[in-house]
Amino acid sequence: MQSILVSNLAPPVLWARPHGQQIGNSDKSIWTTTLPRMTMQEHISLGRDPLMRTLRARLLAIGSVAALLASGLAVTTAAAAPPGKPISVMTRNVYLGADINRPVVAAATAEAQGGTPQEVLFALATATHQTRAIVDQTSFPVRANLLADEIARTKPDLVGLQEVALWRSGPLQLDAVGVPNATQVDYDYLQILLDALADAGVSYHAANVGMRADVEAPSFATSPADADARDVRMTMRDVILVRSDAGLKVTGAGDEIFAHNLEVTIAGTAMNFDRGYHWLDVRAGAERFRFVNTHLEAFSSDLAYAQAAEILSDAVPSDRTTVFVCDCNSDPLNTRVKPHDQLPHHAAYDLIVGAGDFTDQWLEHAPAHEGWTSGLSETVDDPDASGFGHRIDMVFGRTAGGEALQVQRGEVTGDEVGDRDPATGLWPSDHAGVVLRLRGL
Repeated sequence: MQSILVSNLAPPVLWARPHGQQIGNSDKSIWTTTLPRMTMQEHISLGRDPLMRTLRARLLAIGSVAALLASGLAVTTAAAAPPGKPISVMTRNVYLGADINRPVVAAATAEAQGGTPQEVLFALATATHQTRAIVDQTSFPVRANLLADEIARTKPDLVGLQEVALWRSGPLQLDAVGVPNATQVDYDYLQILLDALADAGVSYHAANVGMRADVEAPSFATSPADADARDVRMTMRDVILVRSDAGLKVTGAGDEIFAHNLEVTIAGTAMNFDRGYHWLDVRAGAERFRFVNTHLEAFSSDLAYAQAAEILSDAVPSDRTTVFVCDCNSDPLNTRVKPHDQLPHHAAYDLIVGAGDFTDQWLEHAPAHEGWTSGLSETVDDPDASGFGHRIDMVFGRTAGGEALQVQRGEVTGDEVGDRDPATGLWPSDHAGVVLRLRGL
């Protein structure tokens, strides 16, 4: 298992999900990761630009038709849609409710500044208290109704959800910092959303729930003697929903934690924020395909790349179509290299559409600028939609032969001012969703 260790960290923008063996020297900041197996130039040579791949394919097709006409052979117009049952899919980051970076950054900053263990603990606890208060402010019960309305209106057959948080609390345990054992359920995002969907008149069930990060930290505003002092626990989940009346049969399922994850150590305590991927094998009429859902690392593009490589190696069957949805945290138009990384932001995306031979299905439907999905502010009460300025929520497709799927229709959801809750001004999430209806499985 390959990890990156962060300790005594200067404050970064951090969204870490650590797991695995500690590597390196614990008394200074160390970043260690396995280098990618291919160079970026090799990826470019494989064709990172899906628009160029599409253009080349169209030029070849035009040339083939012209040759047939020139030879006097009859050319039959292709059918408007390939045979088989169309499938509607959605990717939706529902937003965990606050910036989980805050407690980690606060504690790491205190430690980097030479703070005592008690000072580091206070920094962690007060930042956790603030973060947990924002979770209340961004009210998932309110936002779940908005998300349910999106899903009820668009009726996707399969939904890949990310950041489906389970928030719990328990007695303050300063002698067991970082031990995830709180049991009092404060917010179960999955159950809240399923109930909201039922209230909206649609029936979905969770066919695959992937357990991810499971972290706990002390929480108080000023001191452990505060009346509301407690431990706060957050368990992260990725979830695949299936519409109950979609006529789909699930024939198999799988779930894996990535071998490559980020590890954060605060005052000698490792806080594990695992990421992973999961899938369903599905039969739709006579068609068989695999549906994969994941949420790649946001803190490190090197790690996001390694995680994407794991999926391509281990989760993509060779004998059937794969539909792969994600919050990929990899913007194809972003060339920035994050601190401590070697690869640019777009590296994971390039790998998927290059060596992975997947098609970015949104680009088969509309240009990139019509598909922005990220990202609003932490409090998701933005007065307008100007925060949506890039695209990291993706639907990829690939037949067994490496071909693109046909997109019959598609849309971005939750990205317009009218999608907000009228009473609170809350948006459904800090991300928008993507829904595509696909044929050619």
